[in-house]
Amino acid sequence: MTETASRETLGFQTEVRQLLQLMIHSLYSNKEIFLRELVSNASDAADKLRFEALEQPDLLADDAELRIRIEFDTKARTLSIIDNGIGMSRDELVQNLGTIARSGTSEFLQQMSGDARKDAHLIGQFGVGFYSAFIVADKVTVESRRAGLPATDAVCWESDGDGEFTIEPIELESRGTRVTLHLKEDDKEFAEALRIETLIRKYSDHIAFPVLLSGADDEEPRTVNSATALWTRGRTEVKDEEYREFYKHLSHDFADPLCWSHNKVEGKREYTSLLYIPANAPFDLWNREVPRGLKLYVQRVFIMDDAEQFLPLYLRFVKGVVDSSDLPLNVSRELLQKSPGLEAMKTALTRRVLDMLSKMASNDSEKYATFWSQFGQVMKEGLVEDHENKDKLAKLLRFTSTHSEGAAQDQSLDDYISRAAEGQDKIYYILGENYETVKSSPHLEKLRKQGIEVFLLYDRIDPWMVDHLGEYEGKTLHDVSRGSLDLPASDEDSADESKDDEHQPVLERIADVLKERVETVVVSRRLVDSPACVVASEKDLSPQLRRMLEASGQSLPESKPQLEVNIEHPLVQRLADESDEQRFAALSNIVLDHALLAEGSQLENPAAYVKRMNEFMLELQKASDAA
Repeated sequence: MTETASRETLGFQTEVRQLLQLMIHSLYSNKEIFLRELVSNASDAADKLRFEALEQPDLLADDAELRIRIEFDTKARTLSIIDNGIGMSRDELVQNLGTIARSGTSEFLQQMSGDARKDAHLIGQFGVGFYSAFIVADKVTVESRRAGLPATDAVCWESDGDGEFTIEPIELESRGTRVTLHLKEDDKEFAEALRIETLIRKYSDHIAFPVLLSGADDEEPRTVNSATALWTRGRTEVKDEEYREFYKHLSHDFADPLCWSHNKVEGKREYTSLLYIPANAPFDLWNREVPRGLKLYVQRVFIMDDAEQFLPLYLRFVKGVVDSSDLPLNVSRELLQKSPGLEAMKTALTRRVLDMLSKMASNDSEKYATFWSQFGQVMKEGLVEDHENKDKLAKLLRFTSTHSEGAAQDQSLDDYISRAAEGQDKIYYILGENYETVKSSPHLEKLRKQGIEVFLLYDRIDPWMVDHLGEYEGKTLHDVSRGSLDLPASDEDSADESKDDEHQPVLERIADVLKERVETVVVSRRLVDSPACVVASEKDLSPQLRRMLEASGQSLPESKPQLEVNIEHPLVQRLADESDEQRFAALSNIVLDHALLAEGSQLENPAAYVKRMNEFMLELQKASDAA
């Protein structure tokens, strides 16, 4: 709705209204973070101007010294964060402050737990840091003029967070943005010099631009931060707390990182890297298309936010900075992709991340368990995508196994090998849809009886991962639900070998009944308590992989499993003694149906199964009544 020819009142995007209500009424436990978010935004604006000025030097005009000013007025209860960075045009103000251009706000709102302390930690991860201003302010005014535009094209945005905002043109002598917070009575402490200075030193000391502080009665503003890019300092000069705060500035994450690596490379290629491993997975971890990567600087000049060329896709969760002395200053995204030194830098940085993780896994298993719970599935992508680092990645893998059932700690391949039975030349695993299915699989019965450990794999990527891994330390990975089960020799083996011929008649009867559904029927050497199980051939796709490919619309050749029966089981013995062919056929189909259900498959004809079971139960009831 237009109030005058120049002043407009517009409504927030629906999700922003919800978000503002959350900010204003719920998030009270971390009020002070608003200043970090606004100073960080001002720093980004200065970085972006410096980058655009590489091709358009006139944007800097006669104001080339980039800086951030914070002005406060205790009596008026106002706090202003001012930068002389890139600024915003009218359309940019509406887009950036009236809507959420970055995807994810709906996910942010869905993840609200109702616990203010926990919910506050989600700010920033969803690109909503600006709105934290409404935690302490009952009105926010933003005045901005984009670099390169005339003074008359400046614009003022204002809102009290009630669902609407106003936009009107103003005139500003200089470029940049001023964000003015009209503080609530309860939050007037944020208009006091000592409080502001303490927060800047705590959260923003690492900002690469000077942060100047002045009050209404001060004559000269004073610099209150070190104004030195943290990654340019020596490792011995930087405290752990500074590293942690820089990570929070970089990632907008409230949790401390699990670890970091600060390294300067000199010689043929010169660059500095500061890499962080987060403690929590971002909400969009599984969206492989979202912007991701490291913050790139060339000779301390900001180039881009999401330089994805320096790390492989499976390490998309890594945060950090790369500052190179070798890349040209006029580098563009296209040129960056073609630069001859990039592949070598990517290789080195990838190994550095994997070395960080290896060190964590060796020195702090509890912390590594936290990492694996958050990022284990994307690390498995590395086995498929990064053959060069296959050995390093294999040592980082962790799996639930029959050895660790009920335990908090997953097991490594080295753990498995250290417990392997004498003469065991295979690493056994089983694939399934979920933990409960694989844990209860009848395929594990013989292995459990012999005390042989089996990895329980139920992540969607596991079928591809094990195919690419193949073997480890000379031991072949073997799916216990496919092909023959080749176990270390036991006393029972010689007795089992004679069972096929002895029970051939019943096997042939079952095979004849089930010929449309199974390839063959044989005596099982992997069952102890269950009557039967289905087994895919070594060359066939696993049932899990087949179901995923079929669900994606791919046409696959017909494949029938092998049915293995436990000849010692009472139900199978009942089959052997059954003379009624109709009852024999029904029971044979029920045995196969149960075997398929146990592995997680869906029955092709559930109605037929239900009918057989109903008839079978009625028959049992009649026999019970007659007795």
